[in-house]
Amino acid sequence: MKTIFSNNIGLIGKVMDLHLERQNLVMSNLANLDVPAYKARSLDFEKELQSALNTNDKGKMTRTSGGHLPTVFNAAGFEGDLEMGWKPRVVQGLDSVNMEKEMTVMAKNTLMYNALADLAKRDFEGLQKVIIDGGK
Repeated sequence: MKTIFSNNIGLIGKVMDLHLERQNLVMSNLANLDVPAYKARSLDFEKELQSALNTNDKGKMTRTSGGHLPTVFNAAGFEGDLEMGWKPRVVQGLDSVNMEKEMTVMAKNTLMYNALADLAKRDFEGLQKVIIDGGK
């Protein structure tokens, strides 16, 4: 189905949701820092995401011309709805909460989320420009 949005907007939204869920887990870990029996939890989804996208091998690209190298990933056939194929794992840690590790995970997660938000913003800015310029 053709839409006015780019092909990857659904994928960006899903990955942003997963980063938000990870951020909530990290904040929960930090909130329970002083609880003796609490075990740190984490959310791992990058390997499953790569498997779902079929880009495990050296960054495969879409083949747009017969002269290009073949690829496994077909961008036109991918819809970005990954909820049906896999579920992210929440892993119970063996050690108690390590504040430095959690803060590092939080900082990295924030950077990734902001980068994805910037990509989504650019998609919407392009759409906004088309709408504004189309009215003239």
